Amino acid sequence: MPITDILERNSREFGNDIALVEINPEIKEVRRVTWKEYELMEPNPLTHYRREITWEVFNEKANRFANLLLGRGVKRGDKVAILLMNCLEWLPIYFGILKTGALAVPLNFRYASDEIEYCLNLAEVDVLVFGPEFIGRVEEIAESISKNRLLFYVGDNCPSFAEDYAAQTANCSSKKPDIALTDTDDAAIYFSSGTTGFPKAILHNHESLMHACLVEQKHHGQTKEDVFLCIPPLYHTGAKMHWFGSFLVGAKSVLLKGTKPDVIMEAVSSEKCTIVWLLVPWAQDILDAIDRGEIEPDRYQLAQWRLMHIGAQPVPPSLIARWKERFPNHQYDTNYGLSESIGPGAVHLGVENIHKVGAIGRAGYGWQTRIVNENGAEVVPGEVGELCLKGPGVMTCYYHDPKATAEVLRDGWLYTGDMAQEDADGFIYLVDRKKDVVISGGENIYPVQIEDFLRAYPAVKDVAVIGVPDARLGEVTAAIIEVKQGFTCTREEIDEFCKKLPRYKRPHQVIFTEIPRNPTGKIEKPKLRERYGGKDLVAKQNEI
Repeated sequence: MPITDILERNSREFGNDIALVEINPEIKEVRRVTWKEYELMEPNPLTHYRREITWEVFNEKANRFANLLLGRGVKRGDKVAILLMNCLEWLPIYFGILKTGALAVPLNFRYASDEIEYCLNLAEVDVLVFGPEFIGRVEEIAESISKNRLLFYVGDNCPSFAEDYAAQTANCSSKKPDIALTDTDDAAIYFSSGTTGFPKAILHNHESLMHACLVEQKHHGQTKEDVFLCIPPLYHTGAKMHWFGSFLVGAKSVLLKGTKPDVIMEAVSSEKCTIVWLLVPWAQDILDAIDRGEIEPDRYQLAQWRLMHIGAQPVPPSLIARWKERFPNHQYDTNYGLSESIGPGAVHLGVENIHKVGAIGRAGYGWQTRIVNENGAEVVPGEVGELCLKGPGVMTCYYHDPKATAEVLRDGWLYTGDMAQEDADGFIYLVDRKKDVVISGGENIYPVQIEDFLRAYPAVKDVAVIGVPDARLGEVTAAIIEVKQGFTCTREEIDEFCKKLPRYKRPHQVIFTEIPRNPTGKIEKPKLRERYGGKDLVAKQNEI
């Protein structure tokens, strides 16, 4: 069934229950309290900006926006783009779009003006919904993108080149539109991360979205009593599809703006969150803050927190070992997926398999996996090949790009571009991205393996290994290392530590600097290759 039916059911059965909470620590509430109230406050109280809506209001807001779009001529198959930071309006707008039969097109909040315009044109977008953070970027291209396109603004002080979302939806009907949807109807266009140029448009249907709901709930057993803390951006499949598990059972979720360790811990404590999905840098920041004495876990109410799970990138086993030392009662899990497979869950570790930390797991609920060589033949366990996926969540295609589609979709299988190997128990381990493999003197070197090794060094906060040109070997490895706050680290220390590695895996160059990551936590290696991959690498290293 289409995913919009779940929202209708939640509104009927759980109408007065809280659906979504928005917390923004950057906006402080102005509120007077008595001394008695102050004395009774918990440590680190959440006195900043907080809003909430019920399931009934969520559904009504979705219906109002749907009816506004229909009244403006939007029809089945049209596209409506969302350019918003996480907020209470985000998901009602998303579902309002789906209820019209149109396609939701979430946009990365980091896009520059030219990227926004490129994506609007590529996806043939008819309507753009944007927020206050994007006024300047949209204004730069407003003249060109407003031709034959509606622009709606969500926030205060609507700019002159757009229409006010709140004012326009206020008088629209809150009744469900009479639009019949099926599983095979197109539902959404997501964009690839765009780390190798402008992004590709990824088309999914309603079956994909519904399968994401089922996968997430099957893997993590969400119940009505759970509370999910959502921190990553909703434009990305990862955040939204993890939320889908809570959505499926009508559970409350908290949208948190902010990734500082104390802000995360305050939100978990005050909102009684039971499930938290973290990216590797955020989990590491929490542990580091605890080690430095900046956070005292005992000051927070954390007993209800049952599951910490991580995705979006390979997870260092050393990080999870540290986490379990600090939080021994937490279940841990990881999921693997990509936007072309509607986000996380295509491969799933499972909370019962913590002894396999380091693996991404086995085929997720309703998914199939295989690992193949360059000729498309399956490899034997232990051998490295390309990971392929098959299941109801595989994209329909790259929108208007049959050539790119044919490169990754073959006989129903999605070729992920990720190199992996399977152990004797059937657990899959990511080795690296196909394009990130370094070939040095004819030897394949997988940077993720070196990165995992280096992260175990006490002074290392983050690390990325890239290939750089070498006249003799073709390529050699360079380790870019971000040092933990309060620590020092030298090239000599790293060289000594790396003596435990085979000689061909030891980094030839070591650079100390910050590691750039995108909003979903992935290391932006193209940026690092551009910055440090030239012949002047040694000179650049000496400048740091």
